[in-house]
Amino acid sequence: MRLKDLGIGLAGLAVLIPLSACGSSGGGTGGGTAAAGGPIAVEAKDDACGLTRAEADAGTITFEVSNKGTRVTEFYLYGEGDRIMGEVENITPGLTRRLIVEVPDGGKYQTSCRPGMTGDGIRAEFTVKGSATRQVDTNTKLAEATKSYQNYINSQVEPLVAKTGEFVAAVKAGKVDEAKALFPVARTYWERIEPVAESFGDLDPRIDAREADLEAGQEFTGFHRLEKDLWVSGLQADSGAIADRLATDVNEIATRAKTVELTPLQLANGAKELLDEVATGKITGEEDIFSHTDLWDFRANVEGSAAAVNALREVVNERDPALAKTLEERFKVVTDLLDKQHTGDGYKLYTDLSEAEVKAFAEAVDALGEPISKVAEVVAQK
Repeated sequence: MRLKDLGIGLAGLAVLIPLSACGSSGGGTGGGTAAAGGPIAVEAKDDACGLTRAEADAGTITFEVSNKGTRVTEFYLYGEGDRIMGEVENITPGLTRRLIVEVPDGGKYQTSCRPGMTGDGIRAEFTVKGSATRQVDTNTKLAEATKSYQNYINSQVEPLVAKTGEFVAAVKAGKVDEAKALFPVARTYWERIEPVAESFGDLDPRIDAREADLEAGQEFTGFHRLEKDLWVSGLQADSGAIADRLATDVNEIATRAKTVELTPLQLANGAKELLDEVATGKITGEEDIFSHTDLWDFRANVEGSAAAVNALREVVNERDPALAKTLEERFKVVTDLLDKQHTGDGYKLYTDLSEAEVKAFAEAVDALGEPISKVAEVVAQK
């Protein structure tokens, strides 16, 4: 489902020790920072997920994930309750990508490689030792950045709940045209905060799973199930129940999102994840495959990514002004292209785009993804 790659090759940035079998403990020296042992190499194969060590000291932990398999993969670090601490997606065969994540609290975590980017992946235990001071506790600008972005999240979840409620009501009333009009609007608020929403691994699949990505036995629910009902099969006997469940799940995720404690690195990684979402679903037209309203989601992902970068702008400006300037320029290229596709109250359907227009979008997103992938390293600087 993911056809593009936005990552940058990082092979050669670190000397990697031989990799052990999947999930084995390397018994390393601990320490997740470069100064305390260097990045943890991850060898992702189609049937294995090998880490050079399965433990690290609390603090900033860096993973360098090399895809040695034949399928596109992704890598996750999970906390208690399957809370996603950090992720890196869309790692094509032969590519290495870096995940930098702040883990200030010791305890038991899990790593996961996902060949094919579906399912729970190949999981293994990962131990974080001790505790570390949070970045936001020692850097006022980073603390202000996380507070600013939390305010942005709060500003999005309220209309998400409201517009989803209107969409659900239209579905239940059998008002197909009205529901079709509300579908991309409600999803706009969802897509802007998708990395935060996705961090709740139990709710996200119920709300946003695509039919093509379902595992055997997994129920098809949420936005895309109703999208199919509205655009393809017609409303079904259980469409109302599916709509009610969507409203319940969105309400719950909105409540949780307001209380989540974000780290500066989560903001930086989230900005990149949103661009990955664009590259893997929206540019390819696979996200809204029944309605073809992908450009609405595309715009929302870009706006969400920009919001995260903007929250960190003062820090990036101070530490790497050239990167800040590049980000500003490349965001503008993408948004200018989107503006050209604006029509009426929304955007041209994906199926109405020419090959040249799709290619231009892909190139612009690719160009933006490269500098965004550097923001986490800038934020991680001491």
